[in-house]
Amino acid sequence: MEEKKKMKINRGEFNPNIEVGKIYDGKVVKILNSGAFVEFPESPKKDGFVHISQLANYRVEKVEDILKEGETYKFKLIGFDFSRKPKLSFKAVDQATGKDIEER
Repeated sequence: MEEKKKMKINRGEFNPNIEVGKIYDGKVVKILNSGAFVEFPESPKKDGFVHISQLANYRVEKVEDILKEGETYKFKLIGFDFSRKPKLSFKAVDQATGKDIEER
């Protein structure tokens, strides 16, 4: 029982210095039909999630068409969900330059 409680606490930890609107490098750790979980160094104990709708400005059939598990990409932190999990966007970042596409 103590171990479960400890895991829950660790799942909820994240770096308070991460900022909405900033761009971070993140490694894709798990791909689902609805998106992908991304680990980023600024918040190593709390993976972020990029929803399939945040992958491109067109309808993406499969997440694997855009992201590959184990690869590192640039993501923009666009907010937090109800459980304080970081919500990320891939389509908001120019992968070649690392710049925010929305700021152009």
